[in-house]
Amino acid sequence: MDKLQYLNDNPLPFARLLGLKFVAASETGVTAEMVVRPDLCTRPDILHGGAVMAFADTLGAAATVVNLPEGKTTATLESKTNFVGPAPVGATVIGETTPVHLGRRTHVWTTRVTTAEGKLVAVVTQTQMVL
Repeated sequence: MDKLQYLNDNPLPFARLLGLKFVAASETGVTAEMVVRPDLCTRPDILHGGAVMAFADTLGAAATVVNLPEGKTTATLESKTNFVGPAPVGATVIGETTPVHLGRRTHVWTTRVTTAEGKLVAVVTQTQMVL
C-alpha cells in the first residue's frame, strides 16, 4: 500500500482531532498541513505552542511508522521545539519532516513548521524509539 494512502486511511485519533492532513509520505520524510482553528489558539488568536508541538510530534511519529520493520511500533523519546513566529487563526500551517538519523533503535527527525506563505513558525527536533 502507498505510504501516503496508509497514513490517511489509518489516521491517529489525535491527528484527526488536530485536523491534520498528510500530503506526502516516503521513507525520506512526511509532509502534512493543518488549518489554524480558534480552538487551537491562544490569545491573541495565534496557534498555541502545544498545538505546534503536537502537530510536529505527529509528523515525526508518522515518518517513523512508514520506516518501521514489520511488527514494530514507535513512541516519542524526546522532542525539542524552537518557536520562531506566529501562525494566526485561519492560516494553514505546513509541516515538513526530514530524517537526521534512521537507526535500528531510534529515529531522529527535524520538522519545519511554516505558514502556507512560507513564514517559519517553528523547528522541532525529535527522537522516536523503535519498539
